Formats: sequence, structure tokens, C-alpha cells
Amino acid sequence: MADSAGSQAEVVLDALARRPDGAAVRALHGVRAAVVGGFVRDILIGRAPREIDLVVEGDTAELAAALGGTLTSYEPFLAARVSRDGWSIDITQARRERYPRPGALPIVEPARLEQDLARRDFTVNAIAVTLESGELIVAEGALEDLAAQRLRVLHNESFIDDPTRVMRLARYAERLGFTVEPHTAALAAAADLEVLTGSRIGAELRLALLEPDPLAPLAYLTEKLPITVDRPFVQAAIALAPPDASRELVILAAVTRERAPATWIESLELLARERDVVLGAKRAPELAASIEAATSPSALAAILRGVPVEVVAIAGALGPAAATRSWLTELRRVALEIDGDDLLAAGIVAGPELGARLERTLARKLDGQIDDGRQAELESALGERP
Repeated sequence: MADSAGSQAEVVLDALARRPDGAAVRALHGVRAAVVGGFVRDILIGRAPREIDLVVEGDTAELAAALGGTLTSYEPFLAARVSRDGWSIDITQARRERYPRPGALPIVEPARLEQDLARRDFTVNAIAVTLESGELIVAEGALEDLAAQRLRVLHNESFIDDPTRVMRLARYAERLGFTVEPHTAALAAAADLEVLTGSRIGAELRLALLEPDPLAPLAYLTEKLPITVDRPFVQAAIALAPPDASRELVILAAVTRERAPATWIESLELLARERDVVLGAKRAPELAASIEAATSPSALAAILRGVPVEVVAIAGALGPAAATRSWLTELRRVALEIDGDDLLAAGIVAGPELGARLERTLARKLDGQIDDGRQAELESALGERP
């Protein structure tokens, strides 16, 4: 970290100017705006920042218009996002917040930059650098905590107002390698995540799953959420998952399968396929037993065809890894070169029998009972008695 406030601000603004999105920001004039939060924090500790967040005293729409591009407005929260040339920047109006009840979304009103920093989650995220004057604005203790690589809340009600900050604490501690200040750790331990809506928990879980090591923040949350983090098991499932599987879904399904009630999973407001995978993983033990009992590739196909690959990987991690790997890497790709039109052209009448002949032929191909190629498949399908 640079030693003086002026040099720290200069380091941040120089880093901003070197980015394609930051160059547009540095060209802004005539408004009291600042780059804030994670960008400033990461630059000052020598990390590559993920994104740029701006806070402005004034209308976010005007600042967004000055940047150009496409504007998405989040009116109740005095926030907006501007997208242009493949990048996006989040802009918030400097604001104060009050929470009508624990865990509720905040009611916001315009404020000064200095007041805006006081509403943030942790001191190391309450650092801003103004764009025009290069002024470094910090919450009390922020620079000291940053130098000490320490996560500290700004006030004792922080986790009561917004318990999602506990989940953010878990993410930042893992990603940054920072320690949690003891009083903050005690406040986090006492926080109640049950006051949050499922959709807010689901949104935070998605962010945790994108961390370099998602299992670390999830392990921190096992006493707060109905999840179980068995690292060797989850890693085994990830190792079995094929390239077309979602690594994030494998992890989410693996950690929720034992303890999370279906009603809780439904409350997370996952996408339909995500929900099907996470709920489907609950029957992984039964699926694993069926895989173990399969006596042929065609029997394996009858069990696993149509089952999401993420669920299959989780079942395989419970024991039948070899058979599962065979299905995921090879057998599920086996297909016939012929189809129903070929059988119709050969005189087979349309109806259930036509499909049954194709299914039986595919089973023989999977089991190595017929040669490869269209002709062998057609002879097999036509050689049956009706």
C-alpha cells in the first residue's frame, strides 16, 4: 500500500485510467463522483479488481448518460448500470439507508459521499477516491484495517439490518485471505439469516459459488444455512462432472442434498433446471445403488438417460465412480445412425413398435452385440418379429 493519502488516490486513479471502462470514467467532469468500494480496496492491496463501482452526489442517470451506452435503472435504490463496448459499470447515488425491519430491503435517500461510506458493509469497502480532485475519503479505521488485512463492520447493527452481510463476510474472507476482527465475528455468529427472503439467500449463494474456492465461504455458513460441506465428496463429484455440466450446480446440489428441505430449496427462486438438479440430487443414494446394480451398458442407460449430468456425478461420488464415468464420458453419447424414417421406408408400420425396435437396437449397440454402421443397425431393427 502507498504511504500517503495523496499517493494512494493517485495509484487508484492511474489504475482506473488504464482500463477501457476506466478511461471513460476518468473523462467525466463537473460532477462530484468517486470510484468506491472493491475497486479501491483491490488496487490498494495489489489485486486485480473485478469491476468498477461509482458513487455520485446527484442524478445517476446524468452520470450514466455522460458515460454513454445502455442504461439500466434501479430506481428505488438510486442506482443504475451502464453498459458499453463489452463492459458495465454500476453507479449509485450517494445515499443514506434505513431498514424498516431486520433483513428488509433498505429505504434510501440522497446524502453526501461521506455519509454514503458509513452505510457500507465493512470498513475496507468504505474507501472512495473522487474523480476530479483525487480526494481520498475513508471511513474511520478503514485504511488501518486494510493494512492489517482485517474485516470489520462499521457498526454493531450491521448484520441485524442486513444479514446478507454475513454471507458477504464469508466470501471476502475467503477471496481476500483477510481475518475477521473478533467483535465482527461475534456479531456474525449471532446474526439471524432466517429473516431473509429465500430469493436474497439464493442471490448470495450464487455469488459464493463463483468464488475461486466456493467451499470455503459455504463451510463458514453451515451453522446458518441447511447445508453440509464435505469437501472430499464435493471434489469427487466435480471430478466426475463432464465439461457440459455446471460446476456451480454440482456444488450447490452436493451441499444441499442432505439437510436442505425441498421447501427451502424452492424458496431460493432458482431457475427451473437449477431447481430440478438441486432437488434431483436428493435421490442420489438411490441412484448410486441402481448404478451399482446395473449389469450392462444398456441397463445403465435405462437408469441414467434423462438424468441431469450434475445429479449423475453426485451419485457417482457416492460409490460407483467407474460406471458413472463410463456413462458420462462415453455411453451417453452413443446413438443410432438410423431413425424412424429408415424403418418406415423399409415397411415398418408407424406406431409404438417402431420406437420399440429403435430402443432395442440401441441397447444392442450399447452392449456391443451389433457391429457399427447403418447397415448393421438396420438389419438388427428389421430382423425382429413384430
